[in-house]
Amino acid sequence: MKPEDVYNLHRLLIGADIPWTFIPEVMLRIFVLYFLILVSMRLMGRRMASTMSRNEVAALVSLAAATGIGLQDPSKGLLPACVTASVVILVQRTVARATLKSKKFESITQGDFDTLVSDGCLDLKSMSRVGMSRERVFAQLRAEGIYNLGQVQRLYMESGGGFSVLNRPDPKPGLVIIPDWDQEFIEEKMQADETYVCGNCGALLNDNAKVKENCELCSHNKWRRAVI
Repeated sequence: MKPEDVYNLHRLLIGADIPWTFIPEVMLRIFVLYFLILVSMRLMGRRMASTMSRNEVAALVSLAAATGIGLQDPSKGLLPACVTASVVILVQRTVARATLKSKKFESITQGDFDTLVSDGCLDLKSMSRVGMSRERVFAQLRAEGIYNLGQVQRLYMESGGGFSVLNRPDPKPGLVIIPDWDQEFIEEKMQADETYVCGNCGALLNDNAKVKENCELCSHNKWRRAVI
């Protein structure tokens, strides 16, 4: 860059070596590429307008990268973007058909679901594998109106990153998931008489005589009164 180009208004607004007459062409390129993206997403299926899977996200990013070059660079034509979009559509639809035919292929490309809570207990191994903290799990359950693990039969983390909660038809005493600093709200919840749960994983202690021993599931020795 030459010293005289610093703070040059034309360079700041349009760019170097690009005439003002390129602005109308940019508008035309935007119009063409906008409808190219709309048509491409329509051809790739309805899910492209909702929660997307991994291959759909990859397809959308590839499509955006291909059209971005044709929009910003006057030396690039629109035909390469159209060809790239066609290839992206073909690959995405091929992968989508393959996932319908093969469960194994679907698991490889899309991932699989994980069980984070099972019968009122945290599955710490699954949480570690997917990089999910206890507080993140608790926050998700609180968003579902749940305040103790005993209300949860299953919490699944779906392959797309979403969560599915199955409530127990007969809630049992469980570990409170309300933040510790909100003691006033915790005290509003009835505590189960002489029932303890592991403060780490939520496992229910059946024999109070073992309250000084380590949890059989996670080996922690941190027991708390259960709530119902």
